[in-house]
Amino acid sequence: LASSFCEYEDTKPRKTPTWFALGEDRPLFAFAGIWRPWKGQRTAKEDEAEHELFAFLTCEANAEVAPIHPKAMPVILRTREEWDAWLNLPWDEVRHMQRPLPDGVLRIVA
Repeated sequence: LASSFCEYEDTKPRKTPTWFALGEDRPLFAFAGIWRPWKGQRTAKEDEAEHELFAFLTCEANAEVAPIHPKAMPVILRTREEWDAWLNLPWDEVRHMQRPLPDGVLRIVA
């Protein structure tokens, strides 16, 4: 769960952080993620071991994010029903959720 997320605008001499949320009051949301077990060697100095790999999904940037970070934005799940579906339903039933939020939903909060 999160209440906001940051994307960096490619400004010079340093990148500029911009924080996005679902509103000024920063209601909770979830990032859509995936995980899987993996057995392997992560670095040359480590032995092979069991690992759990985690990642969050991204999608095209919507109208609010694109001016700051045009390549992508996180896939955001806004409601408990979406969270529950993502965690419990088969991929074929939730794959449509890997999409940008509708334009106008996000706010720049910092």
